[in-house]
Amino acid sequence: MIRTLLGLAAPLLVLIALLGMAQRQGRDRLQAVPALLIGTGLTASLALQRRRRRAALLQALRSEGCER
Repeated sequence: MIRTLLGLAAPLLVLIALLGMAQRQGRDRLQAVPALLIGTGLTASLALQRRRRRAALLQALRSEGCER
């Protein structure tokens, strides 16, 4: 349950930032930019980590299959 909530935290941060930007006018929109950048960065980082973990797992499964 907690992992699910943590997994949704970064996309929700991006959504909140976009909603904040949509509701504000002019220079006030800049206040939502840090949340947008952090949420986007976290999402990209998590996707990269997931890709690396899956590639390592696939490599381990392939090398294990060759040893038999």
